[in-house]
Amino acid sequence: MTLAPDIIELAARARADLRMGVPVVIGTSLVLAAETLGEARLKALQIAGMPLVLAITDWRARTLKARAYDTDLARIVVPADAPVDWIMAVADPADDLNAPMKGPLQSVRDGDASDARLAIRLAKDARLLPAVLTAELDNPTVYAAQNSLTLLDADALAKIVLTPSPLHPLVSARLPLEVSEAGRLHVFRPEDGGEEHYAIEIGQPSRSKPVLTRLHSACFTGDLLGSLKCDCGPQLRGALAQMGSEGHGVLLYLNQEGRGIGLANKMRAYSLQDQGFDTVEANHRLGFEDDERDFRIGAGILKSMGFSKVRLLTNNPAKLAMLEANGLEVVERVPLKVGETHHNTDYLATKAAKSGHLL
Repeated sequence: MTLAPDIIELAARARADLRMGVPVVIGTSLVLAAETLGEARLKALQIAGMPLVLAITDWRARTLKARAYDTDLARIVVPADAPVDWIMAVADPADDLNAPMKGPLQSVRDGDASDARLAIRLAKDARLLPAVLTAELDNPTVYAAQNSLTLLDADALAKIVLTPSPLHPLVSARLPLEVSEAGRLHVFRPEDGGEEHYAIEIGQPSRSKPVLTRLHSACFTGDLLGSLKCDCGPQLRGALAQMGSEGHGVLLYLNQEGRGIGLANKMRAYSLQDQGFDTVEANHRLGFEDDERDFRIGAGILKSMGFSKVRLLTNNPAKLAMLEANGLEVVERVPLKVGETHHNTDYLATKAAKSGHLL
């Protein structure tokens, strides 16, 4: 028996470190998140003469016209005297239109990019910009110990980083709602220290029949503030109202804000949209995929609650495909077309044209 943290716990610690600007060691690489990089730590690395590389995703590299020799990412050579502002200008597209010439940028062509790939994944999981500063270490174990840094074995990290953490029911309690007094809230907590997810159960839906279901991703701006830029708030309330009208249903409220990129990055995307980019283009300029959400989480919750068949309230075919790929039978797609305003017409058109939503 040991009290030492396992790889899942070390990964959670590493995500917190990156958010605070603290370096971590992955495999043989020292890693810092570009977004939280401070001048003092950058200067210390430069004084030590460590060759630095900034890893960005292929989407961000395309925007910058940088070579992505590693296919899914590009490793950019950082000039020896580069300030933090230079690194952030490459990582963050906020000022791209005012200062479009970031280069010429030199991409690393040789060597193993696996540590950088894992580091970008951790940055995404930490809801940071997907850009990381890396430096190769001769003796990573000694370096991590000398500097009290979190050390992660690359092979062990690779086995867990793309797999959803197991979710466990934490607590449930009766919750009378406007749409139905027969409401119940279930809280599910992941093993990896990530965000909790919720299931709102209306009535007492039979486990032997298809249950009316909505997979709803958290939207602080739409659900709580009534934002007119999206249709999320009306979809949430419309789904609950339909479940209340039918007397039963399950709404999964998944903490995957901004299609899985987090609220801060979502606001960055909104700022880019104000510059004229659509929602998909904005995500790409930030370095993200069109949609970073993981609907396997929803499938796992439904199965753990005893459901095997659903009537899915959605306009997104990807949700149907993901549930069916994870052992649930979708017997019906129930359209949910609400919430269109003159503020979100282009947003909805983009969802239909580029993300396949059935609008």
